[in-house]
Amino acid sequence: MKVQSLFTYIALFIVGLTLTVSCTNPATYMKTSSDTASSSGGGDATIASLGFSAWPGWIPWQVTQDQNIFETNKASVNLKWFDGYLESISTLAAQQITANSQTLNDTVSSVSGGADQVVVLVNDNSTGNDKIIAREGINSIADLKGKKVAAEEGTVDHFLLLLGLEKAGLSSQDIQFVPLETGKASAAFVGGQVDAVGVFAPFTTQALKRPGSKELFSSKEFPGAIPDHLVVTRKLINEHPEQVQALIDSWFATLDYIATNSDSAIAIMAKRAGVSIPEYREYAEGTHIFSIEENLKAFLPGKDRTSLAFAAEEMSEFLTNVGLAKQKPDISNLFDDRFIKAYAQKAKK
Repeated sequence: MKVQSLFTYIALFIVGLTLTVSCTNPATYMKTSSDTASSSGGGDATIASLGFSAWPGWIPWQVTQDQNIFETNKASVNLKWFDGYLESISTLAAQQITANSQTLNDTVSSVSGGADQVVVLVNDNSTGNDKIIAREGINSIADLKGKKVAAEEGTVDHFLLLLGLEKAGLSSQDIQFVPLETGKASAAFVGGQVDAVGVFAPFTTQALKRPGSKELFSSKEFPGAIPDHLVVTRKLINEHPEQVQALIDSWFATLDYIATNSDSAIAIMAKRAGVSIPEYREYAEGTHIFSIEENLKAFLPGKDRTSLAFAAEEMSEFLTNVGLAKQKPDISNLFDDRFIKAYAQKAKK
């Protein structure tokens, strides 16, 4: 199979694909669902267990499952849906699953806590689906000074908030930060308890229901600040590298399927997200899915956020500065691009 060009992926993926967003269904924020957890390839004796939740860069895994793409690529995997994204993070950290779909920020945080995890694939970058939303009367970032701003502490939306403040010449000390889980933060904003909020979609839609509210800025203004990945335990790599490869191969086969079967793929993803197809389409441009070429580039050293190593260093400093990490974690072995490279070589044939 020939690797599709970046232009082809973008054109075909965005035209037909709509991707909901960052972490969870707001109606069931921290409840774990098992209704779609099922085995592929290996019957009951599956080797890998993969967690995912309702971020557009991850929800295509449901298409992988429903279209038997895991089996085609000999991936012996149990796919586990989490209504609560945070629970997927803690479940991987406890090694109760062997792979998960999560942000770089949360991966670095887990590593700082002693988890031995490895990033093997870039699913996407957030390009607008993470937003800082403000009430009526707040028209600039400077207007946030002295105001109550809610976000989930230590998450990418907290990070986005601090990036915006820094750009405007402000710091965290210039606002009244209110740490709340994302669903609760959105509800507090709609209820008038805070002046602004940092959330990801679909909570963005919920927050914007407050009369007079508006988007102040988003991840679109900070390219590469919020990358999302397939993360696996080092144990899975050491004991079953062929299964890690099968996951990578299955992911790109899924992108190919979505590009050529957009209507059926959207229906699957909207159903999994618990939203209508029109609602799902609203988020189409807020997430940029990475091609194989972009993956290869992301794993290279660099001096900006297009490089995973650079972005991870920035995330480490952020977590340390806000007190969520006692010391900067060792990220020297956080990234492994051998599986991406192997797929790229096969795709050329």
